[in-house]
Amino acid sequence: MTNQPPNSAFAPFRHRDFRVLWSVTLISNFGGLVQAVGAAWMMTQLTDSATLIALVQASNTLPIMLLAIMSGALADIFDRKTLLLTAQLMMTVTSAGLAVAAWQGWLTPWSLLVFTFLIGSGQALYNPPWQASMGDLVPRADLPAAVTLNSVGFNLMRSIGPAAGGLIVAGFGAAVAFMINAISYVPLLGALLRWKPEIAPRTAPPEEFLPAMAAGLRYVALSPNLMRVILRAALFGFAAVAALALLPLVAKGHPEGGSMLFGMLLGCFGLGAICGAVLNPRVRARYNNEMIVRIAFAGFALALITLGQTEQVWLHGVALLPAGASWVMALSLFNVTVQLSTPRWVVARALALYQTATFGGMAAGSWAWGSVAGAHGLPLALTLAGCVLAFGALIGLWLRAPEFGAVDLDPVNRFREPALQLDLRGRSGPIMVMVDYRISQQDVPEFLRLMKLRRNIRRRDGARNWALLRDLEHPETWSESYHIATWDEYVRHNLRRTKSDAEVTFALRELHRGDADPVVHRMIERHSISQSDDVPLVGKIEVP
Repeated sequence: MTNQPPNSAFAPFRHRDFRVLWSVTLISNFGGLVQAVGAAWMMTQLTDSATLIALVQASNTLPIMLLAIMSGALADIFDRKTLLLTAQLMMTVTSAGLAVAAWQGWLTPWSLLVFTFLIGSGQALYNPPWQASMGDLVPRADLPAAVTLNSVGFNLMRSIGPAAGGLIVAGFGAAVAFMINAISYVPLLGALLRWKPEIAPRTAPPEEFLPAMAAGLRYVALSPNLMRVILRAALFGFAAVAALALLPLVAKGHPEGGSMLFGMLLGCFGLGAICGAVLNPRVRARYNNEMIVRIAFAGFALALITLGQTEQVWLHGVALLPAGASWVMALSLFNVTVQLSTPRWVVARALALYQTATFGGMAAGSWAWGSVAGAHGLPLALTLAGCVLAFGALIGLWLRAPEFGAVDLDPVNRFREPALQLDLRGRSGPIMVMVDYRISQQDVPEFLRLMKLRRNIRRRDGARNWALLRDLEHPETWSESYHIATWDEYVRHNLRRTKSDAEVTFALRELHRGDADPVVHRMIERHSISQSDDVPLVGKIEVP
């Protein structure tokens, strides 16, 4: 594997850290899947409520919807390795507590949901920094392969973990399944402790937590490509989760149903996912992103309708094969698209919002399809979920999936902080910036088109109150103005500029008719000034 060409499916294995972490993650994934089988099956023993049974899946996914954006902001501000270790410790302790409670017979339906919610919370803290760390473990060219290999690893365990979980639960009880999960975190904890990632030196102070969350929300909201991906992912998660949420009821409905059959059906889903991951490079080479998304929606829709309208065990197993393949093709493509459509400074927050939408859809879908199954029967719930997915394939006519890698999101790295003549603090502000241009009348339409792009870039990267002004006495003079909250934010605003953004800047400079570059005015708004703030550096009087 280490001799693969740079862009092969196995290229990420050339990098030792990725290879080691991927391997120990297999063990952790195995434990998590064994635990999931134990929790889902134990709930069927504690209650006959279809809603509560489906809520086991929701309790795993709801925390990601609630907490992922906070985790994403932390991952972009602080050391990702520390966050990963914290999340793993949290899941280890919770899993051990769940094992003890099950062993002592203390579990009720609601306490089981609380434990699975806490494990899901640890996963919510872990996912964004882990996904964002792919860019630290492998070069950008290997990123799609790394994301796909993560899916392969998870679904490799999905093909054997649930079946093994079924055997463990049937032979030894759910408590043993929960303890196996707690032990499975230990190798990953050890690998994370030994991992020494390269940390790029900071050129600006770290963002504050709440503004960092707001910056992530703003960036995604002003990025149409990301919004399309997130909306499609949320719809896919909402409908596709019906298969996983209601599968315990499918297994229980068969005369030979039991934890073993449940595990075998999940194994069919995992085997299909592995096939989908193996076929992914060929599929991507042949079809564009939108076609792959439509195939995934349609394939999963057909699987759900088959599950709902047939009763034979073998047909259910066969239907879950394309469901697994569609699952990994859709979600891995969405994940890669988000990563390759987002600059590094905000990638963890963008991934967190993508996961919030996807897992939020799953949490809502788990509750909704469980309620439908409880009120109107399992076949109707599965069939309706399949119809929603068929509709999701048609939505591509309006919300087309973007092609990833179309723009260069590497930082420009050309900004140099100006030499200030005021004694300014990083928190000083607000800062007002004005950029003066001289534009010939024949170039005004193109100038206005470029300024629309510039406005979106400025606002996306933190500017407020953006405006474009034209001088009434000198119509060839135009001024772009905007506000930034503090000087530190102004520095970060400029460091966020990508090479793709710079193309707009270069085009504007080509239209500028002045003898020199456009003039930039950086000003601080002041209605009152203390003796120690904003004092000119020349002749400054020290205030005790």
